[in-house]
Amino acid sequence: MKPNFKRQVSNWGNFPVVEKEMRSENSLAKIQEFVRNNHEIIARGNGRCYGDAALAENIFSTKRLNKFITFDRLNGIIECESGVLLSEVLEVIIPQGYFLYVTPGTKFITIGGAIASDVHGKNHHAEGCFSEYVLEFSLLNENGEVLNCSRSENAEKFWATIGGMGLSGIILSAKFKLKNIETSYIRQESIKAENLDEIFQLFDESESWTYNVAWIDCLQTGENLGRSILIRGEHAFKQELPKSLQKNPLKLEKKISPKIPFFFPGFVLNNLTVKLFNFFYFKRQRPKVVKNFVHYEAFFYPLDVVTDWNRIYGKNGFIQYQLVLPKETGKEGMKIILETIAESGNGSFLAVLKLFGEQNKESYNSFPIEGYTLALDFKMNAKLKNLVEKLDKIVESYGGRIYLTKDSMSKPSLVNYLKNVNNSKFVSLQSKRIHNG
Repeated sequence: MKPNFKRQVSNWGNFPVVEKEMRSENSLAKIQEFVRNNHEIIARGNGRCYGDAALAENIFSTKRLNKFITFDRLNGIIECESGVLLSEVLEVIIPQGYFLYVTPGTKFITIGGAIASDVHGKNHHAEGCFSEYVLEFSLLNENGEVLNCSRSENAEKFWATIGGMGLSGIILSAKFKLKNIETSYIRQESIKAENLDEIFQLFDESESWTYNVAWIDCLQTGENLGRSILIRGEHAFKQELPKSLQKNPLKLEKKISPKIPFFFPGFVLNNLTVKLFNFFYFKRQRPKVVKNFVHYEAFFYPLDVVTDWNRIYGKNGFIQYQLVLPKETGKEGMKIILETIAESGNGSFLAVLKLFGEQNKESYNSFPIEGYTLALDFKMNAKLKNLVEKLDKIVESYGGRIYLTKDSMSKPSLVNYLKNVNNSKFVSLQSKRIHNG
């Protein structure tokens, strides 16, 4: 990447698209100079968030902050610069018997982005957010000063930055804890659920499992509303693997990833093709329950297999709408949300339901609250704004909220939960939109 260039910039949803100057440096002195001499700055990692987060008048790309600093193999603690990708961390730690405590559904995000979004995964009910395992990080503030932030040093900045969407400064490096594993495989169970009541029952029965996630056919109605497949898993021990897998238990899979070479024409994705995809996805698993061992790549990062998969939504892009509803009202609210989506005809290939555990009160800028979260991808079209407005009203009426990392269209009252972030210099298009209503 060139240190300075101007180009069209968007995040993973390819909406919105802006033309901005982008700066990338690996010299602290030059980064400090950039911050001191510019206003309306935001840091941007690998651009794998959605919507209008990490976009501003002056964008600082952290891609050149890509060095590892230390790796304490005895205690499972690693330190690296903020532009290092999770995929790069995994390549280093898995052969040593470690894994990330928390990972989202793509490994192509930066460590800085993981902290700024306080990412969650399939195990929030059991192990919380990424921030639970962050020990400290260095932060460049609005004055160009470098602060070491932890629970005991500059604690106010530490907690404001976690989930703060880059509005408190530029994260330069971070140190975090890792999880011990014996193998790079997951003991997995896939269970079919015929409707929403059954999938919620399966979630209740699966709370003792570390990882839980459900794919939902969001276009079903009536008695099949919420038809889904629950996938739950645990890190496999070496002794329980088939003998063929025990030979190389910490294997890193090197696959050739097919690439979507162009934006799909707009007519390819429509109500019929989404219905067909959902039908075949549900029917391809014939037994009620399937038990097997899968590599961590397939379990955690199924979409990463296809490079540039976001292009299937066409040049106009798409949004990912992720909501959370409190546990006590989640079941009723999810029913109304799925009915509203089915009635709209705006189907989603990706409709993922997860369970959140108790909210960490210290990380007050984090998205998760105890309850159920649903993430959906919607192709941009003329009817989408109306659907989002309807969904927003439902989410608000049930005391829920929207994930800032995915948002580009929701009403401010659902996404304005950020506190103690400094907006005098670090400002995103998202934060301006929310602030201006």
